[in-house]
Amino acid sequence: MVNSATYAGIVADIRKKNYKPIYYLAGPEGYFIDRISELIEKTVLTDDERDFNQDIVYGRDSTFEKVIEMSMAYPVMSEHRVVIVKEAQDLGGDIGKLSYYLSNPLKSNVLVFCHKNELPDKRKKIFSEIASKGVYFESVKLKDAALPGFITDYLKDKGFSITGDAASVAAEYIGSDISKIAKEFDKILLFKTAGDKNITVDDVVANIDSVREYNVFELKNALIAKDVMAVFKIVKFLESNPKAVFLPKILPLLFNFFSNLMLAYYAPDKSPRGIASFLDLKSEWQSKDYLNAMRRYTGKKVMDIIGEIKNTDAKSKGVGYRNVSDAELLKELVWFILH
Repeated sequence: MVNSATYAGIVADIRKKNYKPIYYLAGPEGYFIDRISELIEKTVLTDDERDFNQDIVYGRDSTFEKVIEMSMAYPVMSEHRVVIVKEAQDLGGDIGKLSYYLSNPLKSNVLVFCHKNELPDKRKKIFSEIASKGVYFESVKLKDAALPGFITDYLKDKGFSITGDAASVAAEYIGSDISKIAKEFDKILLFKTAGDKNITVDDVVANIDSVREYNVFELKNALIAKDVMAVFKIVKFLESNPKAVFLPKILPLLFNFFSNLMLAYYAPDKSPRGIASFLDLKSEWQSKDYLNAMRRYTGKKVMDIIGEIKNTDAKSKGVGYRNVSDAELLKELVWFILH
């Protein structure tokens, strides 16, 4: 079995200048592959050394044999030489030829393969050899439950901290695209004043600029609180911005929330921890929405709301209704929910 190294361990070793002769970075999550290869590209050699000692090639334009030949060249006026193969999944030739190179790799050289979108066939003997002589890393998509942890680690690496609630909110708002998560937090950091190193829920809500966040999550929160003024303020905003009203996104979120709310009534333990466990939520923080809603909506009303959301979905698809805008359907739905 080929063991995958960890992202944190690889990055820590590179920063300590503990370089390996070969890195094979593979998998469907391109973010971690890019970060590792960029770190090697920018830190192993100085600016002056790169002209003669760094080669970056693309798989579709090369072969394993050519890459091995480049990797066997000695550094010129430098301690190291770096060869990076991007889109390595498109390399031609025989990957088994790497076995010859790995039998006696140059300790001065660093060879990096960026194999994206898929995992290679690890049954091939060469991957055991790569893992024993260097680094084999599998970059897989993060599960939703792991996203707050990624956010916390990402900010820690930049010298910032974040509250657990804020990390959970950000994961829910942004989604599972970690490249987008990183980009959004880089934007948030631009607005932090000197000495303010902690990210809060307010920072997340104020600085992540997305219509989806406003028209879906803010609307849901206002409905939970039965804040009539806030609900209709949001609906008015949506009505004046027709492109922001996208019922195929709004209705599923409301349907999922009220369906879970219906289940929450049956939870044997109605504490935050009990609700989170019963509904399989990512954090106890999310259970507060259900606890708040249970104080404002009866089980009978929730059942009626679920039925009305289904009815609105049908109307939006033209069943029984003609020439009615999404904004008008949304106004009818929120009126029903609140009354």
